[in-house]
Amino acid sequence: MSVSSQTVEKTQEKKGFQVKFNQEVILLLVLVGIVAFFAIMSDAFLTTNNMVNIIRQIAMLGIIAAGMTMVLLIGGIDLSVASNVAFTSVLMGLLMSTGVDPVLAIIIGILGGVAVGALNGLIITKVGIPALITTLGMLTIIRGVSFVTTGGYPVFGFPDGVRWFGTGYVLGIPVPAIIMMVVFGAVYVLLYKTYLGRHIYALGGNQEAARLSGINTKKIQMMVYMISGFCSSIAGLILLGRLNSGQPNALQGFELEVVTAVVLGGVSIFGGQGRLIGVFLGVVILGVLSNGLVILNVGEFFQMVISGTVLLVAVGIDRVYNRKKK
Repeated sequence: MSVSSQTVEKTQEKKGFQVKFNQEVILLLVLVGIVAFFAIMSDAFLTTNNMVNIIRQIAMLGIIAAGMTMVLLIGGIDLSVASNVAFTSVLMGLLMSTGVDPVLAIIIGILGGVAVGALNGLIITKVGIPALITTLGMLTIIRGVSFVTTGGYPVFGFPDGVRWFGTGYVLGIPVPAIIMMVVFGAVYVLLYKTYLGRHIYALGGNQEAARLSGINTKKIQMMVYMISGFCSSIAGLILLGRLNSGQPNALQGFELEVVTAVVLGGVSIFGGQGRLIGVFLGVVILGVLSNGLVILNVGEFFQMVISGTVLLVAVGIDRVYNRKKK
């Protein structure tokens, strides 16, 4: 490689880092601004109890968003995540209520979530149905399975110890928050310390070029959707502990909030761009925004309007940015 080409490559890397750095700084400033606004508007916002509530509330969103990040990075999408959370939660609850050992029930529930992700990946890679249609169909299927197996009623009757996953503390830190940080740490290692991460970015950047360079693109897609299913099942365990019941109708529409958090965090819907730290900031921003609106007694319908607006703005910015690059 010539000296001039090395210089160009280093300049491009520097510019790319600068863009990502600026995105994350902007997100941090937005977060500070939102916190300041709600702190001024309500004395109840910056209390210790409310901060703990926010941390607990964003845990499920963060865990699912970590898996969704990998899916969007390969240029895919997984709209079945929220239904998968409800499905795995109900599955674990049903097994425990019929006398299955709680540990075994949790393992089976997690494997069930991974199986849903694997089925998504198989249909996308082998049948060739687009990810949007595949996961939209799976959203309906596994939600329907949850309703059929429970008759539409909540599932009760499992050990109180399960509640620890949703409401417990370790050294004053909510257990769901600890699980979220472990998941983020694992995804960080996968994305930035392994060949899998490099292949994910390469696949999202240009699938055909990745295939021609020797990357098994179908295998990568399968793995990513299975990881997304795994993250959903972990969130399902937290939901089961938090509600102390398996709810087949839980988190309907939550998949849009997950996509909003990831795209707001700077991950491109076109694949190949974005960093996990930005996603984490996006998750926190949505959590703080939701909590603050509740404290200010903003109605649920207005919250839906605001969430939809945030999604459109985030996708619009991503679209404009990618258009300028071209």
